[in-house]
Amino acid sequence: MPARTAGAGRVRAIGQGKRDLVAHRIGVIGGDGIGPEVIAEALKVMRSAGADLDVVEYDLGGARYLRDGTVLPDEIVDEWRGMDALLLGAVGAPGVPPGLIERGLLLKMRFDLDLYVNQRPFVHPEGSHDFVVIRENTEGTYAGEGGFLRKGTPHEIATQGSVNTRFGVERCIRYAFELAQARSSKHLTLVHKTNVLTFAGDLWQRTFDEVAAEYRDVETAYNHVDAACIYFVDSPERYDVIVTDNLFGDILTDLGGAVSGGHGISSSGNLNPDRTGPSMFEPVHGSAPDIAGQNKANPIAAILSAAMMLDFLGETEVAERMRKACAQPGTLIGSTTQIGDAVAARL
Repeated sequence: MPARTAGAGRVRAIGQGKRDLVAHRIGVIGGDGIGPEVIAEALKVMRSAGADLDVVEYDLGGARYLRDGTVLPDEIVDEWRGMDALLLGAVGAPGVPPGLIERGLLLKMRFDLDLYVNQRPFVHPEGSHDFVVIRENTEGTYAGEGGFLRKGTPHEIATQGSVNTRFGVERCIRYAFELAQARSSKHLTLVHKTNVLTFAGDLWQRTFDEVAAEYRDVETAYNHVDAACIYFVDSPERYDVIVTDNLFGDILTDLGGAVSGGHGISSSGNLNPDRTGPSMFEPVHGSAPDIAGQNKANPIAAILSAAMMLDFLGETEVAERMRKACAQPGTLIGSTTQIGDAVAARL
């Protein structure tokens, strides 16, 4: 294994599962703000659930950058390639230039590890809706195409392109169809803006229609993204699985969290479905530096993200027990550690 020159941290075993050997090797990035606090509770719950994990902790994020300029060295990415999954708390700290950690750490992880699907489930605590957003995760406007001309002058020009390839669009859409086919409602909605984005939108719509012909048992629909924003608020129960591009997916999933009980319970997975490298799982609430270190953060999103990770690794029984423990009445009452203790006690 390559040397941990970026201060990877220590290795420790988690859980007392039924197997004699460690089942999964997991990289954990607590990160910034409330990230380490909520990840600690997720690890506590996984221990209680009996997951067999070999954990390597990494000191990465905004605080690490401010300390010594490190963002994400290539040797750490190479080390991750030999792991089964990654679990991230949150990154971002006051004083870090905008976009530096987002592009240098989060997007680098997505691009280098080919995490081309972002999957975010939204299940309302009262059962009013249960849908999943599949977001293309490595192309679109986040691919980084663009630049400045005459920057800082009255005649400045900034361009930001959207990269959409048939390869990238099709593999994301195909994943969404496979997921929809496996769910009881068997319904998939494409969300885009085909009436204005006539090039990218046309590629997405044509690809969607062609792949749909292979999944005759899946009912399909299309919404413009602005209409989808309205439907998320007034009739989210209409959705089962949604597939969309990188930027629209980023915006819609934040709205999805807001109408599904809040970001404190919103989980996500950045997936490499081909399993040529590890997938990365994270809560979507951010680092919340204003409440960091106060034991106030809700750890449920981190715990549910850990459950998604275990599901992806084939530990479906453990993951389901974790989700059921999180859903029991009274779980969201208390401090960060009290909520983690309550969930762990139910396991």
